[in-house]
Amino acid sequence: MTVMMPAPIDQQEDEEVLVPHADLPANNHQPMEVVAQPENANTVESQPVEDPPSSRFTWRIDNFSRLNTKKLYSEIFVVGAYKWRVLIFPKGNNVDYLSMYLDVADSATLPYGWSRYAQFSLAVVHQTHNKYSVRKDTQHQFNARESDWGFTSFMPLGELIVDYWTYDSKKETGYVGLKNQGATCYMNSLLQTLYHIPYFRKAVYHMPTTENDMPTGSIPLALQSLFYKLQYSDTSVATKELTKSFGWDTYDSFMQHDVQELNRVLCEKLEDKMKETVVEGTIQKLFEGHHMNYIECINVDYKSTRKESFYDLQLDVKGCRDVYASFDKYVEVESLEGDNKYHAEQYGLQVSCYS
Repeated sequence: MTVMMPAPIDQQEDEEVLVPHADLPANNHQPMEVVAQPENANTVESQPVEDPPSSRFTWRIDNFSRLNTKKLYSEIFVVGAYKWRVLIFPKGNNVDYLSMYLDVADSATLPYGWSRYAQFSLAVVHQTHNKYSVRKDTQHQFNARESDWGFTSFMPLGELIVDYWTYDSKKETGYVGLKNQGATCYMNSLLQTLYHIPYFRKAVYHMPTTENDMPTGSIPLALQSLFYKLQYSDTSVATKELTKSFGWDTYDSFMQHDVQELNRVLCEKLEDKMKETVVEGTIQKLFEGHHMNYIECINVDYKSTRKESFYDLQLDVKGCRDVYASFDKYVEVESLEGDNKYHAEQYGLQVSCYS
């Protein structure tokens, strides 16, 4: 919010003043995020300033779709020594739109004849895709009669609240999801990732099966069936046939397993089933990588290298800002000294660098 002291500017046509309203506890906070960015504020007596203060206020409302109140205030925030708050009508102010306004929080206690000018932005921020966020800018000369200002028709309620009971994933995205059996979200994430690798999906379809195979007893057939349904079904897909082909019972479906271990086991079984077929070697071609272990002694001329293959890597994420930082940490040089000195053949124990 940027606070300034200019003379008021004529109001815009699409702005709407809210009629006087009753107070509601300001701490009655209740998924959406509201960002209020008032930009200019003034009193009638004040003169313009060159560098007005600026501020950004974020209001996160949990369980927005469950709100059962006509209107809701944010907590009070201060900009340029003035107290403000955001006011919303979750079900609309007599319209089928989210209504949102900027409100002078202490209007009831201000002296007679007070006035305050502000330029500001109100926004609803989409949690995953910024292109769906909505932001509107406006300005207003706040006073005792018009102590809040904003937009009665900020955005359609149908765009704000997704009804997941009627949501059509296939229609909206072209894809469908996987049903969770109890605690199989980790497995579903892995299966969706593998499905979206075209070469891997094509290789699975080419794995040989027989007429006597049953999906519950054949991992290749169960995975083929699952991928086919993900590709052509209009609704979410069950994974019970696949987990039964793993030999899992109901108890296993409700137990959290390690996704890395599941990936290794699944790839090993598929790699074995692909032997002596047209897709033999697919797993290795897709997922095998190589790294070089390197040791160099500090005080003598000795080096040792060893090439190793891998299908996955364990990266640290704690304290790393992104995956690149995790890779940097993975390959950082370690010092082998003290009780951890490296035995360099004829040179004996030596202080070394390991990477």
